[in-house]
Amino acid sequence: MELYHWLPPEILKIVLVLFLSFLIGFEREEHKIAARAYAFGGVRTFPLIGLIGYSLALLSGPQLLPLTIGFLVVAGFLLLSYWHKLNSTEPAGVTSEMSGLATFLVGALVYDGHFWIATTLSVACLLLLDLKEGLEKLAGRIPAEEILTFAKFLLLTGVILPVLPNAEFTRFHINPFKTWLVVVAVSTISYGSYVLQRLTKDGGGIVLAGLLGGAYSSTVTTIVMARRAAREQHPHLFAGSILIASGVMYLRLIVLLALFNRQLMSLLGLPFLGLAALAACIGWLWTRRADPSAQTVVREFEPKNPLELSAAFFFAALFLAMLIATQLAVTYLGKAGVNTLAAIMGVTDVDPFIMGMTQAAGTLTPLTVAAAAVVIAAASNNLVKGVYAYSLADRKTGVQSLSFLSALTVAGLVPLIWLGW
Repeated sequence: MELYHWLPPEILKIVLVLFLSFLIGFEREEHKIAARAYAFGGVRTFPLIGLIGYSLALLSGPQLLPLTIGFLVVAGFLLLSYWHKLNSTEPAGVTSEMSGLATFLVGALVYDGHFWIATTLSVACLLLLDLKEGLEKLAGRIPAEEILTFAKFLLLTGVILPVLPNAEFTRFHINPFKTWLVVVAVSTISYGSYVLQRLTKDGGGIVLAGLLGGAYSSTVTTIVMARRAAREQHPHLFAGSILIASGVMYLRLIVLLALFNRQLMSLLGLPFLGLAALAACIGWLWTRRADPSAQTVVREFEPKNPLELSAAFFFAALFLAMLIATQLAVTYLGKAGVNTLAAIMGVTDVDPFIMGMTQAAGTLTPLTVAAAAVVIAAASNNLVKGVYAYSLADRKTGVQSLSFLSALTVAGLVPLIWLGW
């Protein structure tokens, strides 16, 4: 500790610059050896660039002009290297030259005391350089139209969302910012499941499809699996996977409640977690039972991209409709009206209704009434999914699924007891 105070701070900064730039240079040296062709820089060049950046920042002081000129000079040398690479190898990449510019900035950042930013920049460079093959494979597996869809989603979230007024309008207390924030949150969870399903489409089976599908949409997953079960001889596998999907639905609801209403989360988090664990465990054990057919069943369903603009706007419209309907039910029909509306909403997608309750709970609607409505809507949705499965699947799968989901419906209504319903 005494040595730390005795050493001048410049020495520690220089050591950090050398360490970070050496890591980048070491990775580039390995790449150069593996490529066996001309490549810019290595374990000596990159530390030198980092030291140049540090030294120029030291000499420049508060003046940015000398540092900028030095940056342009280094960029000129890197441009010459890239021009030589274009004339000597095929194909030619520019990652090494860009890494050199980043190393120069690392040196300048360390001098100014931005150690965290300099370290983060170095680690990001290492990851991007070292994960080249994995990133290229990932890019090859994502269709161009999905990238465009995601770009539109970023436009709506990163550009439009911040400019929406965060204020309440009309007697229904409609908040444009919160409305679109709800859409973004629900779509993001579904999109995460969608991406995982696309990335694992060549691996895993029906159980994995149930896990991921429950986060995407348990209703859609149940319908798809029931139709698939009608032409397969695996009733235990499909009935158990359908139950797993409904269990994951409760985990999805926990996340949404935690994001938008912590009070509802405190009331329903523990029972919903218990229901999710119960459904997932029983469903998984049921899938382990032997089926009439021993043939392996692979996934076939390709989920629709949930970031489509039309789907996002449609969800926003449903959310507003449910928000208005809930407030009207509270005002004119009371607790019984809200519970009836919750039961009816189980026939369709329950997310808009439940998200509407997160906005009304504790303000326009008593907290316990809103919590009971969420419980009823989720339980009603489970029963409806059981009916879907019974109608669309073969007889054995349909009976098993309806039995499981009916039992989950009853278990899902148990939290109403301590809510005082």
